[in-house]
Amino acid sequence: MGAAVKKQPDVTRLMADLAGAKVELLSAQCATDRIRMRYSATDIATFGEPQTLQRLIASAVAVHEFFCQVRAQLEQRESQSTDQG
Repeated sequence: MGAAVKKQPDVTRLMADLAGAKVELLSAQCATDRIRMRYSATDIATFGEPQTLQRLIASAVAVHEFFCQVRAQLEQRESQSTDQG
């Protein structure tokens, strides 16, 4: 068997998806800021529905982990381009 050929992504679609994600993440950040300005973390933990809070936290962690992977790839790419130039 030969080496696996890596499929080229649809760059136009990728750019559109990133633009959509940017808007949605900005909206989520604004919603988080509104909550953070109105309530303390203690109030949220004390009075918030545990299942809702766990889902919110899981979503935030998943987004964070994904973009940490993207950041690592960017840094690796930048490091390689610096090493070559």
